[in-house]
Amino acid sequence: MSSTADRSRRPLVIVSIMLATFMVAVEATIVATAMPRIVGQLGGFTYYSWVFSAFLLAQSTTTVIYGKLADIFGRKPILIGGILIFLIGSALAGLAWSMASLIAFRLLQGLGAGAIQPVTITVVGDLYRMEERARVQGVLASVWAVSAVIGPLAGGIIVDNFSWAWIFWINLPVGLLTIIGFTFFLHENITPREARIDYLGTILFSIAIISLLVILTETDSGFTILGSLALVFVVAGALFILQERRAPEPIISIDLWGRRLIATSNAATLLAGMALIGLTTILPIYVQGVLGRSPLVAGFTLTMLIVGWPLSTMLSGRLYRTFGIRKTLRFGSLIFPIGALFLLFLTPESSPVLAGIGSFLMGFGMGLISLTSIILVQDSVEWAMRGSATASIIFSRSLGNTLGATALGAVLNIGITHFGSGDLAAKLHDVLNQPDGLSDLAGNPSIRGVFDAALHWSFWGVVVVAVLTFATTWLIPIAHNAGRRPIQKVDAQEAMTH
Repeated sequence: MSSTADRSRRPLVIVSIMLATFMVAVEATIVATAMPRIVGQLGGFTYYSWVFSAFLLAQSTTTVIYGKLADIFGRKPILIGGILIFLIGSALAGLAWSMASLIAFRLLQGLGAGAIQPVTITVVGDLYRMEERARVQGVLASVWAVSAVIGPLAGGIIVDNFSWAWIFWINLPVGLLTIIGFTFFLHENITPREARIDYLGTILFSIAIISLLVILTETDSGFTILGSLALVFVVAGALFILQERRAPEPIISIDLWGRRLIATSNAATLLAGMALIGLTTILPIYVQGVLGRSPLVAGFTLTMLIVGWPLSTMLSGRLYRTFGIRKTLRFGSLIFPIGALFLLFLTPESSPVLAGIGSFLMGFGMGLISLTSIILVQDSVEWAMRGSATASIIFSRSLGNTLGATALGAVLNIGITHFGSGDLAAKLHDVLNQPDGLSDLAGNPSIRGVFDAALHWSFWGVVVVAVLTFATTWLIPIAHNAGRRPIQKVDAQEAMTH
């Protein structure tokens, strides 16, 4: 396909891209901050992690499809279509009447969000030459830092003063402005080409991952149900691998992903994504339910994570030149589990500052792991495969987020059952299913103790996965002097999106 884009209105297109990026960037922190209140009104605490998993699963599995559709039909219609789907999901999520309906509408949101990240990055590539992109991507990266502050603040203010539905409805005016901007300012001339999209591979992959997520969530189901789901997972996974080996344009290239550097980088990124999403979903409910702090304070403990991430990204160039890529990566991977260890020292009497320090260190480590992995993977392949190789890192992180939210949520539910000894577990679920349940835990020390112990099981899960991330980075083959020469800059948005 060949296409040209009108560059005369580039600043207005970038403003539209910034708005679209903001919707996706703010989603994680604003929803995580408000989720305890939402669960209190809708009930169904057992399915807490599915609110995150549904969004991440839909987003990660559609990213590659949207990228190929944008090559066929152009960036503009695919981008606007994805935003429309995202806005419909947002509007319906605010009207959710149960956890099941909220999960369904979050899934719809994710289906739309899958178009926003890859296609906006592609639009920047269409409009700007290589030497211009670093400056533009730096502007876009600032959106993530701003959203890190606005998200928890907005989430806390909304749940304290308005209906929680507005955490989703706030996307509507932003999304409409974005669509208007792309409609009037993004112009392109498209010469369509034929492309064979691996729909079967996408379906098989989705079936395999969904069955795995259900197994992790429904741990108290009978052996028959879990066994059946395990069989579905194995069969769908095997068929997916066979499909990818014979598909002309596979959703995942088995040969590419099989290369040692790419395989180990993807494994480290997946594990890091699991640990990070565990922190994002578990820490806010600990700060509110056990420490007895407000949603606003809980949100700002997560803000420290996203402050640490761009800070390490900004310092990475200097670290590469001084210490090389190998030492920088291993330093980042060491900081990552050290930050996770801070979670284990949290007690009901702890200050939220302790949680913020751990969050900051994990964000700092994740920034170095993510950016360095992208640089290594991009440098290991020829130009024609660089997009697919980079996508493998982003996809691995998204998959790690999906698996982590579900697995660590399951650990939390198991911990509640274990420490609650029946009656206390039931009482805890009853309290958590009340609108002000988390704030009421402070008045019941026995129930709060169960919640504290169960959440520490999840914290241990985060620590174990963070340590595995550290170990996996040592398997990545890196030359001793790598990074001391000038390094090609990586798009900051690609490095930070998740």
